[in-house]
Amino acid sequence: MAVMRIIMTGTVGLDKAEYLEKVRALARQRHRDVHLCHVGQMMYAEAPDVGSGRILDLPLSRLHSLRRSVFKDVLQLAETHESIIVNTHATFRWKHGLFPAFDFDQLAEFDADMYVCLLDNIDAVHTRLEQDHLVDHSLKDLLIWREEETLATELMMAGCSLVERESPAKFYLQASGRNSATAQMVYRLIFEPETPKAYISFPMTHVADMPEILAEIDEFRHSLAEHLIVFDPGDLEEYPLYLEALRASEQGQRVLNYEVLDQMVRFDVAEVLQAGSDFHAQIYARDFKLIDQADMIISYIPEIPGGKPGLSSGVERELQHAHEATREVYIVWKPRVTPSPFVVETATKIFPNVSDLLNYFEKKEYIQPLEAKETLF
Repeated sequence: MAVMRIIMTGTVGLDKAEYLEKVRALARQRHRDVHLCHVGQMMYAEAPDVGSGRILDLPLSRLHSLRRSVFKDVLQLAETHESIIVNTHATFRWKHGLFPAFDFDQLAEFDADMYVCLLDNIDAVHTRLEQDHLVDHSLKDLLIWREEETLATELMMAGCSLVERESPAKFYLQASGRNSATAQMVYRLIFEPETPKAYISFPMTHVADMPEILAEIDEFRHSLAEHLIVFDPGDLEEYPLYLEALRASEQGQRVLNYEVLDQMVRFDVAEVLQAGSDFHAQIYARDFKLIDQADMIISYIPEIPGGKPGLSSGVERELQHAHEATREVYIVWKPRVTPSPFVVETATKIFPNVSDLLNYFEKKEYIQPLEAKETLF
């Protein structure tokens, strides 16, 4: 059984510890030994004089030495466990600016097989910070911090990739989502890396008021998640907050009540709109990154009222990007009209329904025989 060493990063306010417990629970179901190292918790345990939530108030020199001491313990633990996941940050903001939360010499010694940067909706991160952390922030701050954390995690991997190893380390973005399915994807990334990785693509905004179409799309998402490692843009859906703020602004409202984590949260409309360009830019860049880390794209094109294809400009751009990135491009085409040449020319293969797609994948041995597939839940 292969030894796996994983670095999991992400900004404050993600509840990474709870998320990783779900991953470990899945591993235990498969009788795998996975040890979790929560670096923040370990630092507080080693510095009992530091009050909860106050560790970044320490002098930078002590913070640095404390982090190095804790990571020495991580290195020792890595020698005694089959697999280990280190829950840490790639960056932190001290009183006087942005600093790395790692040292290349210790990372090189740890020699991770995989680096995963966990993401969540900004509205959810904001809500957790308001409830559980003393961290002053704006929505724009959170978007910037997330971008910094993503880049720094990639640099972590790049800086350690100079170490010769049998197979190169991998970097993945992964949304935490609202259910256990994304934890299942992380489990597969770690322990079933031979499973094909698919970015799934489907219209979102312009079918938001079409419940029957949304039900079709949800069934498509669920069916593929049973068989593949799926990178699902629907697991990170921040654009609705911007649209709601836009509507509120048009109606002269200054405050927006918006449901987050099963509760109503008040947002300043002007603050949400001010972050709008960052929302747009990150959606664009992130979805392309998710395509690049996949083996293929699978796009679901529903038929919307009037018999037209539910083909959004975003889906078209994703198909083109995947084609140009030499990924396999599979399309489930539901409309009765013939797809345009712009769709046909980017597609590896087009299917009339999800069942035909899965049967094709079974024949190509991309997935296990359909009647034999065992679920983790």
